[in-house]
Amino acid sequence: MDTRTHGGNIWRLARKLGCGAREILDFSASINPFGPPSWLDAVTGDAVSDLRHYPDPDCSELLEAASRHYGMSEDELTADNGTAEILHRLPPLLVGDSGPGRAVIPVPAYADYAAVCAVHGLEVDHLPLEPRDDFALNWDRLHDSLREKPHWPTLVFLGQPNNPTGRTFQPDRLRALAAEHPGCWFIVDEAFADFVPGLDRLLRQRPPNVIVLLSLTKFYALPGLRIGLAAMDSALATRYRKRSPDWSVNTLAQIAGARCLQDAEFQRESRERTVLERDRFAAALAGMAGLRVFPSEANFLLCRGLGPEFDADRLAGKLLGQRIAIRACANFPGLDSSYFRLAVRRPEENDLLLDALGEALEPAGRLHSPARPRSRPRKRATPALMFQGTCSNAGKSLLTAALCRILRQDGFSPAPFKAQNMALNSGVTPDGGEIGRAQILQAQACGLEPDRRMNPILLKPNSETGSQVIVLGEPRGNMTVGAYIRAKEDLRGLVHDAYDRLAAEHDVMVLEGAGSPAEINLRHHDLVNMTMARHAQAAVYLVGDIDRGGVFAALSGTMDMLEKWERDLVRGLVINKFRGQRSLLDPALDWVARRTARPVLGVVPYLADLGLPEEDSVNFKQGALFRPDRTREADGPAQGVALDVACLDLPHISNFTDLDPLAAEPDVAVRLVRHAGELGEPDLLILPGSKNVMADMDFVRRRGLAEAVIRLAETGATHILGICGGYQMLGMRIEDPHGLESATRASIPGLGLLALTTRLEPDKTLRRTVAGHPASGLEVAGYEIHHGQSVPEPGCDDLVVALKTAEGRVIGLGLRDKPVWGSYLHGIFDDAPFRRWLTGTILAVKGRSPLSAVGVWDMEAALDRLADHVRRHLDIARIYDNLGGQTLEVR
Repeated sequence: MDTRTHGGNIWRLARKLGCGAREILDFSASINPFGPPSWLDAVTGDAVSDLRHYPDPDCSELLEAASRHYGMSEDELTADNGTAEILHRLPPLLVGDSGPGRAVIPVPAYADYAAVCAVHGLEVDHLPLEPRDDFALNWDRLHDSLREKPHWPTLVFLGQPNNPTGRTFQPDRLRALAAEHPGCWFIVDEAFADFVPGLDRLLRQRPPNVIVLLSLTKFYALPGLRIGLAAMDSALATRYRKRSPDWSVNTLAQIAGARCLQDAEFQRESRERTVLERDRFAAALAGMAGLRVFPSEANFLLCRGLGPEFDADRLAGKLLGQRIAIRACANFPGLDSSYFRLAVRRPEENDLLLDALGEALEPAGRLHSPARPRSRPRKRATPALMFQGTCSNAGKSLLTAALCRILRQDGFSPAPFKAQNMALNSGVTPDGGEIGRAQILQAQACGLEPDRRMNPILLKPNSETGSQVIVLGEPRGNMTVGAYIRAKEDLRGLVHDAYDRLAAEHDVMVLEGAGSPAEINLRHHDLVNMTMARHAQAAVYLVGDIDRGGVFAALSGTMDMLEKWERDLVRGLVINKFRGQRSLLDPALDWVARRTARPVLGVVPYLADLGLPEEDSVNFKQGALFRPDRTREADGPAQGVALDVACLDLPHISNFTDLDPLAAEPDVAVRLVRHAGELGEPDLLILPGSKNVMADMDFVRRRGLAEAVIRLAETGATHILGICGGYQMLGMRIEDPHGLESATRASIPGLGLLALTTRLEPDKTLRRTVAGHPASGLEVAGYEIHHGQSVPEPGCDDLVVALKTAEGRVIGLGLRDKPVWGSYLHGIFDDAPFRRWLTGTILAVKGRSPLSAVGVWDMEAALDRLADHVRRHLDIARIYDNLGGQTLEVR
């Protein structure tokens, strides 16, 4: 039997399986489940330049930090290349040439205690601990054992807590025992003590014959750096240092170790999170028939199979076939082949193991083969992929839509999901819920009706510091940034439930992140990026926008700023919006792949005139919607332009996708107007939707636009149309008695062009609508999203109905004798017959010919074009292969 077999030899397992080490879920090594501190890469990276020098042989910075952290003198501390190195140095230091030495080891215990003693010729006495006592230390037996050979130099090895049982002992009992046996050395291994809340550490009130081993590699998840400390009597510490070679602790280990000991927040959070997850994991394991789980105070659990045919080595082999490693414990003295140890890992990883054990164990504890082999067990049957970006507007929404359509084309049933969307462009689901327009487009790419669950949280900014919060399609009211952050934890469960229910109905989920996962100030309350990816067990693809420059720095920097568990979720990189010769990128692509250890799965060229609605107002305000060859200025039409359309560029503009079908017309020029001097005399002026009508009305007045619009209305030369918020602006007054948009004003005047008053009410109108348009005789389909209720002034006779639903609701009014009107109907230009009627009518009034060609606003064709384009430039087969080991194949 190889008693030196150690958990965590991930490299040997990877070679055996023929896979990468990262592909193995390792429960054999008991390391902090939440990984190393987030600053580790930056700190060690900065220290690389110091590797040209020898390490500090005195470990000054490390021992000074340890002294402060543990509250003891530096003279009592030593540092070495891990506590395994210290273990090997102690027997000759303590026993020397004084005759035969002896070691007493209560077992089960860490196998290296006995191995080290055997190397140095010590006689080893094992004191078996009893399973019926949950392996509690038997003080009477230990006392009796120490009295058997009182003249022999004796070393007693104790784990605090014990490995592999996870049990602690009473420190005061050991202090008393050490005082009673001053000729014995007590070596207390506190490798896992940092995981135990409130533990009375033997560093304090330490008898002179007690040596405490302190491993920094377990708690701080740094086993590859090798950092070990020992606390002992100062005279003994001096002897230890004299016998040790210089430079036994490398530079990176010294720097990282010192920083670890100063990170109180990491220590507190790691302890609390590990205890919570250990207790949850232990309870789930204990609920499995045929399995006994022993109580543990550490970050691992000792288990025993109760069936007569149970064999832990056989179980370990079966799980390893699914790339899950556990620690069979037959080589621990005092245990047999029915025992195995499990590290506590992250919740989702523990759930994967629970699934695998559930398949591998029968109620009696017998092993059986899974009903169907899987390369990796999953808690959920639904595979998932996710696009996250190095920045906002990197193209995540359209790439998500493209993958949705590609999956649908390949015969799957995909669904989109974005946990939290901040956007002023929204739409209405069939059941009257409000979600982001991007998710509506992605749903269309999947061949689905939009669903509230696809975007459970929608934030609609209505001020510099606040937003209206829409939860599962329903408004929850306005919140400041601080209030929303406080509410996030309560919303997390709702978001996860929405995802789980939606995912259960589909073959594959395509998720979209928000902004960048490397926003340090937002990470601790993240709801939409890596924490959502972790919940969905999604393969993440990081998207960089090369069009704005600096894409390789953005990709590399983002990966550097992620924590280890976040980096582990990233399966590849995508370069988006490329213009130029692809081969020129090859050196940079090779560099970033090496730098990040992630493949570049594609370079997607910029695709102009896509014909799909933009979600991000960044593109809209930069004029990306409008083709330069058809953009005219205020002083005259551009060449080839039949119809000049101006739109007020409001600070809180919403649902600007209303303009997309107009902009797609070949003879129409759409331009944005921010100042009165830019307005001129357009053929059609649009006052668009607004998320804060009162603030935007102030903007219109400050910029001189109010007077300019009124002058155009008086001449009748320009057709003026207000949509939703713009419709309200055309009226006499806007009242806000409930403070929905303004906390200081209950009422403001409008432009006074339509004799109506709008009152903002708490209840929000959310519906899909079909309305009749009397002037054209057409029915127009769209959707309504508004708090306002607009009512004509009493006795007014110069207004006519512009839009009216079949049930008699008037949702649009206009002037009887001038082309000024508005309505609450968004999506009004999506309706091709109405769009052609309106443009033709405006041109006819001006005595100009109708449009020479009619644009086709066909989002289905545009989605197919997008999917074909992305399929040509992304490694779709690799993306399918990464979908959690599920049976997704390119068809």
